[in-house]
Amino acid sequence: MISINNLSVEFSARSLFDNISYVINDKDRIALVGKNGAGKSTMLKIIAGLQQPTSGSVAIPTGVSVGYLPQTMITTDTLTVEEEVGKAFAHIDAMQRQLDEMNQQLADRTDYDSDDYHRLIDRMTTLNEQLTLVSSDNCRAEMEKTLIGLGFERSDFTRPTSEFSGGWRMRIELAKLLLQRPDVLLLDEPTNHLDIESIQWLENFLITKARAVVLVSHDRAFIDNVTHRTIEISLGKIYDYAVNYSKYVTLRAERLEQQMRAYNNQQKQIADTEAFIERFRYKATKAVQVQSRMKQLAKIDRIEVDEIDTSHINLRFPPAPRSGDFPVIADNVGKAYGEHQVFDHATFTIRRGEKVAFVGKNGEGKSTLVKCIMGEIPFTGSLKIGHNVSIGYFAQNQASLLDESLTVFDTIDRVAVGDIRTKIRDLLGAFMFGGEASDKKVKVLSGGERTRLAMLRLLLQPVNLLILDEPTNHLDMVTKDVLKQAIKDFNGTAIIVSHDREFLDGLVSKVYEFGGGAVREHLGGIYDFLEHKRLDTLQQLEASAPTPAKGTPTPAKPTEPTAPAKGGSLSYAEQREREKMMRRARKRVDEAEAEVARLEQAVKDIETRLSQPDGAADASLYTQHADTVKALENAMSVWELAATELEEFNQ
Repeated sequence: MISINNLSVEFSARSLFDNISYVINDKDRIALVGKNGAGKSTMLKIIAGLQQPTSGSVAIPTGVSVGYLPQTMITTDTLTVEEEVGKAFAHIDAMQRQLDEMNQQLADRTDYDSDDYHRLIDRMTTLNEQLTLVSSDNCRAEMEKTLIGLGFERSDFTRPTSEFSGGWRMRIELAKLLLQRPDVLLLDEPTNHLDIESIQWLENFLITKARAVVLVSHDRAFIDNVTHRTIEISLGKIYDYAVNYSKYVTLRAERLEQQMRAYNNQQKQIADTEAFIERFRYKATKAVQVQSRMKQLAKIDRIEVDEIDTSHINLRFPPAPRSGDFPVIADNVGKAYGEHQVFDHATFTIRRGEKVAFVGKNGEGKSTLVKCIMGEIPFTGSLKIGHNVSIGYFAQNQASLLDESLTVFDTIDRVAVGDIRTKIRDLLGAFMFGGEASDKKVKVLSGGERTRLAMLRLLLQPVNLLILDEPTNHLDMVTKDVLKQAIKDFNGTAIIVSHDREFLDGLVSKVYEFGGGAVREHLGGIYDFLEHKRLDTLQQLEASAPTPAKGTPTPAKPTEPTAPAKGGSLSYAEQREREKMMRRARKRVDEAEAEVARLEQAVKDIETRLSQPDGAADASLYTQHADTVKALENAMSVWELAATELEEFNQ
């Protein structure tokens, strides 16, 4: 689909990419990996056409659409959520305008028997069929399903986008992008602003509905589940592996081992050659051999050792001074903003040495409770910080709070005190800011480098309670692994707010779930919690879902009921109105099921014709098959929405 040809990029005489080429094929699921600053985001921008390479080209065939989600973007705040997301269907308006123009041409023309007139009718017929496939009802159903999958409630649809945080506005942009259904999706850290449930929904969407996907992500579980090809950027070159990330790690280790052996052999060869030249340089009888060896030495293509082998982050938290047995004790803690109760009656105790996770949907109060613990905002109830507790706090926006006008060295020098000031260079080297990197301005650092620098600031004083709010955003895989091990080895207490399942796995022994205005404690690791949640959800579905008709699947996610639950006190008029709404909902489900059945049969009939020699040679049948499959997908979306609405009345 897309061909990257001899691509080179240079910044300040430094080569970021050096004459690299590869192809993005249909149905490819590619993970773009490499250390921070290797050029992953730059690669996506070049493919998206937002940045020009120094040399080389990106060939995108006519008709192939590309959608790009950057890490950060400037968003406008003048519309509601549904109006903003509805921009994804602007092409439908364009198609309608084109159809209107064709209708006007037909009305004005009188050459009814001409070939041009009949071609116009054919084009009109095709365009009209396409418009029917992407009707407004189908668009609405897809939009609602996508927004709900990304964590929005139906009540959010009519809210202005200005009421949402930056993370939620990024979700709105992601929803627009997914609804446009581009042929190639370029996603730069799409999980940074998603909670665990939304990440799992996005995984399923990319696996089942997307065509080609190229993504940059430091969420190992996410890219393992989504991708089946890994392209590593290292030292300006690429290494292409036809496997997912976990298998790539194994193959890469083997490659590095082979690379190191080849490097050592070459170094020995160079040393022997140089020794021969030095030994016989001034002997006339050996002049020919010396000249030959010098030419041989000049022609050697020097092997470079992968940069990851030459710079390792060395992260270890200082020994924690002993705190009391219970660093945090919460008793009926609550927090409200006006009429909105974020959470209430939160009661729990965190023991010394425990590593716990705060998880839940965005906006349910994880970071809010952290701010309560830090004493940054008022709250109700009692929240006690234990004896001799010293807190080290890493906020979500910690990296963005760095002074961009300072150098890396000055950033640390300004907060270091005592003897540690004599070891700043050593500390920076351990965090991969050695040599000239320590003199870089903060404003030129990548997101991962800024996060690493902010983490280093946290290490400059000994603490016994670590509170880390999304510490892994923008960190590369290697640095995340090192941070995870450092927290494991930390002998104090840790509270970690994160949506990264792989990072939390094996790290925490207790999970606090935020949702529905409550904070619930779950003993065990993150996957124990997810398994427990899955079972809970299945039990709720079995208890409340209607019996599916005609073998159709049960909707995966029940939504908030809009009518009073069974057994509630309803007047006669209310009961009649409720029954009328249920009959309408049932009718919509039946109609949607009938349409799904009709289209399934149509797809089957076309496939039968395509299996015959005559049908296989008919190019129009392939177009008809693709259109009918798309119509079937839309019909399934309409059915899911109708079935979900019906289910609300049965809860």
